[in-house]
Amino acid sequence: MKNLLSIGFSVLLSGLVFVSCEDDDYQTIQSVGKIRIDSVKIMKDTMDVYSIQSIKTYSTYPSQCQGFYGYDYIHDSSLERSVTAYRYTTEGPCTQQSHVGASQINFSPRQTGNYTFRFWNGNNSWITKTIVVQ
Repeated sequence: MKNLLSIGFSVLLSGLVFVSCEDDDYQTIQSVGKIRIDSVKIMKDTMDVYSIQSIKTYSTYPSQCQGFYGYDYIHDSSLERSVTAYRYTTEGPCTQQSHVGASQINFSPRQTGNYTFRFWNGNNSWITKTIVVQ
């Protein structure tokens, strides 16, 4: 039994060493900031309460050193939501070629009604979408 535990521990330890050395391309996040949401795709504008729907947002990142970091998802009221996307910026070599990134929110309403989503589109501009929940 001791030999079996010793072998298992050795395999586990070597696996941990292997995994920890695997990611040589790791780059530190230098900053996080808002990024405008260029467009929004909602598959169904009508859905059932307690069901789940993915809402996709698309943003244009100015370089390969930037990508999606997260959302600020604010419940303005029981049926209104404001969504702002954030990007990260890393250091290191990357091309200055812009790219479009897609991200998603999984929406699962808990009550019926007409939900209004406002997606930040830069400055004081918003993209507004409505989802009817039955």
